[in-house]
Amino acid sequence: MTDASPWWTPHVHADRRPRLMLRNGIAASLRDWFSRRDFVEVETAALQISPGNEAHLAAFATEAIGSDGMRSPLYLHTSPEFACKKLLAAGEPRIFSFGPVYRNRERGPLHHPEFTMLEWYRVGESYESLMLDCAALLALAAERAGARRFSFRGRDCDPFAEPERLTVADAFTRHAGIDLLATIATDGSTDREALYDALNRAGLRTAPDDNWADLFSRVMVEKVEPALGLGRATILCEYPVAEAALARPSAGDPRVAERFELYGCGVELANGFGELTDPEEQRRRFVIEMDEKQRIYGERYPIDEDFLAALAIMPQASGIALGFDRLVMLATGAQKIEDVIWTPVAAM
Repeated sequence: MTDASPWWTPHVHADRRPRLMLRNGIAASLRDWFSRRDFVEVETAALQISPGNEAHLAAFATEAIGSDGMRSPLYLHTSPEFACKKLLAAGEPRIFSFGPVYRNRERGPLHHPEFTMLEWYRVGESYESLMLDCAALLALAAERAGARRFSFRGRDCDPFAEPERLTVADAFTRHAGIDLLATIATDGSTDREALYDALNRAGLRTAPDDNWADLFSRVMVEKVEPALGLGRATILCEYPVAEAALARPSAGDPRVAERFELYGCGVELANGFGELTDPEEQRRRFVIEMDEKQRIYGERYPIDEDFLAALAIMPQASGIALGFDRLVMLATGAQKIEDVIWTPVAAM
C-alpha cells in the first residue's frame, strides 16, 4: 500500500480512528454543554431557496422537481443561519444546530466541500456572551481530547487561557502599520484610495483594480490572521460595517459592527454577530454583496424573501457559527481537515 491509499483502506482507517473517536467524544461533550444551559438542538433543512448572500461564498446548486414536472432551483445551505433565525422569529429563545453544511470551490488543509458547523443563538443577550461561550468550548474540547495545548503547523496556543480581545483596527495597526478607521467614514462608507495608499506605504502588493474589500482582505490574510491565536486564542472584534453584512452596527462607533471571529494557532474557528434585525437594511446589504459577486464571478444568488419577512419580527439576538472540524483538528493535533472527517468527499 502507498500513502495514496483511500481512507477506507483498513490500515489507513486504523491510523485515523483515534482522532475520529476523539471527534465523537468532543461532539458529545459540546451537546451536553448546550443542553445543560437550556439550549434546544434543532435540525434545519439543507435545501434552501438561497444558500446565503455573501459575495465569496460558493454553493452547490440543485433543483426540485414537482409532481407536475415543474423545476425549481434550490441550493445546499452554506450555513443553517437563515433557518435558525426563522426559528428565533417563531419564538425559540436558545437554539443550536450541529450538522453538515456545504461550500463549493473550497478544498485544502483547512477546507472541505462538506463540513460540520456548530451554530448557536442567544435571544436578548449581547455578542459578548458568545465570546464567553467560545472560551468555555475551547477548554471543553481540549479537556475531552486530553490536550494541554492546541497546535497547528508549528503554532500553538493554550485553550485554557482567557482569549485575547483585539479590535480589527488595532490589529491593522499592530501587524501592518495601517490606520484602518481613517479609511472609513462615519456612515460606514469606505475610502478605497486611502486604503490603497496605506497598503503601498506598508509595502503590501496592490493592483489597480483592487477595491476596498480586496485591499482589506489582503491585509487580513497576509499580515493579521497569521499572527492571531498564538500563545492563547484571539477574539478579533469590531469589524468594519462593510465587512459585516449580517451584523448590527456598534453603538459606540457606527464605522464598525458587532462582529467577531475566534482564532487559535492562526486558524479561524468561529464567526459571531450581534444580529442585524432591520429587513430593509439587510436587503440593501445583500444587494451590495450580490452585485460584488456578479462583478467577480458572473453570478448571483436569490434573496430569501421569507427570511427578510421573519427578520422583521425576530427579537434582538446574538449568534455564532463554529467550524467543528477545525476545532477537532487543533484539539487532536491533526494537520489537515480530512484527518478528522469520518468519510471525506472523494477528490476529483
